[in-house]
Amino acid sequence: MKKLTAILKSILVLLILKPLALIWDSIYRFRRFAFTYGVYRQNEFVVPIISVGNLTFGGTGKTPFTLWLAEYLDSLGMKVMILMRGYKGRLEYKSGILRGGKRLNFNPSDYGDEALLLSRRLKNTSIVVGKNRSENLDHYFSEEQPDIVLLDDGHQHLKLGRNLNILLFDSLLPLDRYKVAPMGYMREGFSALKDADLIVLGRVDQVSLEKKTELISLLESHLKQKVPIAEVKYVPTGLFSSVYTKSYSVEQIVGLRAICIAGLASPDSFFQLLESLGVEILSRESFPDHYDYKVEDIDRLIQLATDLDAMIITTEKDMVKIRRVADYPRLVYLEIQMEFVKGEKATREIIARSFLLDH
Repeated sequence: MKKLTAILKSILVLLILKPLALIWDSIYRFRRFAFTYGVYRQNEFVVPIISVGNLTFGGTGKTPFTLWLAEYLDSLGMKVMILMRGYKGRLEYKSGILRGGKRLNFNPSDYGDEALLLSRRLKNTSIVVGKNRSENLDHYFSEEQPDIVLLDDGHQHLKLGRNLNILLFDSLLPLDRYKVAPMGYMREGFSALKDADLIVLGRVDQVSLEKKTELISLLESHLKQKVPIAEVKYVPTGLFSSVYTKSYSVEQIVGLRAICIAGLASPDSFFQLLESLGVEILSRESFPDHYDYKVEDIDRLIQLATDLDAMIITTEKDMVKIRRVADYPRLVYLEIQMEFVKGEKATREIIARSFLLDH
């Protein structure tokens, strides 16, 4: 029976999935070729633009990296604008703007959870949401007058020209998943690496040296030129309440009993991080990425936490939505920040070159 199942699986791959993957990859190859050689027009702006993107589906740590990048540029005295899709928000196919540091009660259902997270953490940055990012930049540019623009999830958004392409990879993703969909987890093939100016490997502290080395070798085998490869990890800073006040330091997390909630593309990494901090996880509750939490979802979890005398711990991105449907004193989120393990100096230098060349 197992042998028959394996044969049927091989037939499925050869007859259906592999041809679909070839078609998918061909479409993306032609599209990138067409924008590169002027078949399709690419919109250029006088302001420097940095793209932060990836080749795979799911989370690669773009939000923590974008936070670090915006804060770094702000420390240089630059006014930053972030263009993002506002995924699953009502304004995704329209447009809207958030200005960092404003305490207005914006709805994540309008702007998306990531946009609200960024606007709260970045005090001097404007965040523009909407799928048509080139048009949105044109619309808001004179009003905001940014010194530099960050294009979130931008590697496939070829309509907008850019000065620098940064590609992020999750070190935890198994190497056999690096195949074009539906064969694997890639949006487009490795040929898209030719446009990369900087590669950032995330969660390098959670994989073996052998796994990291294999990933670097895989990427380097497809690069057309020598490209810097930085390595980063995500470091917890503590547990925070739904009103963003610190409830527990990292040292105080040890021994907490908790129901853990994650609406992420890769929830297991969040659960593993909490366990590494000494949290006793009583229940792992996974939801789809960018999930729109309902009152009944949280009521069920609050009842479970009450029965088990436990905390509820979630991610900062999930808290943006959960706090609108629940008021529970033992509901907290884990805040993290990105730290470099390797390549910080090279990263800062290549970022600086991207806008100095424009002046």
